[in-house]
Amino acid sequence: MKLKIVLVLGGLLVGAYMFSSFKAPSQILNSNAEVGNQVGQTAPEIVLTSINGKDMKLSDFRGKMVLIDFWASWCRPCRGENPNVVKAYQNYKEKSFVNGKGFVVFGISLDRTADAWKQAVKADGLVWDSNFLGNQAIAQQYNVQYIPSNFLVNGEGKIIGVNLRGEDLENKLNEQLKK
Repeated sequence: MKLKIVLVLGGLLVGAYMFSSFKAPSQILNSNAEVGNQVGQTAPEIVLTSINGKDMKLSDFRGKMVLIDFWASWCRPCRGENPNVVKAYQNYKEKSFVNGKGFVVFGISLDRTADAWKQAVKADGLVWDSNFLGNQAIAQQYNVQYIPSNFLVNGEGKIIGVNLRGEDLENKLNEQLKK
């Protein structure tokens, strides 16, 4: 009888300990709420191989302003936006921002073939080294519903703008310039 009582009490103590350390699914999600695809959240890590064959991570660019740009060669609105992205890159690549120096484009093509992607990079003058052939998993990680889509990430890795095009991108970059 004493053994049964000890086992029951021991089981209750273990159960109470396990329950006290249990986290509900919402707590687990909220514990990592800083990482996400919304303004104010830390941009999720991306690791891809560049057009030059070099493995690169988004975090390699901490300390710089980064435009994560989802596009594809077959997407007419994307190709129409590329001159604006090239202009912003040329105008801001050497600038000092509030929390970083320099501006880079982390271009992620959602093309199915490398040939189409490489031809579009060349034709549109996307001269930055961080051009990548991406995949649906990365697009889903950022909840990309359509292209072109982009995320402006500051030097601390926080998203500060979403789907900024043309003049809106230039205005946001100007806001972030070091005075």
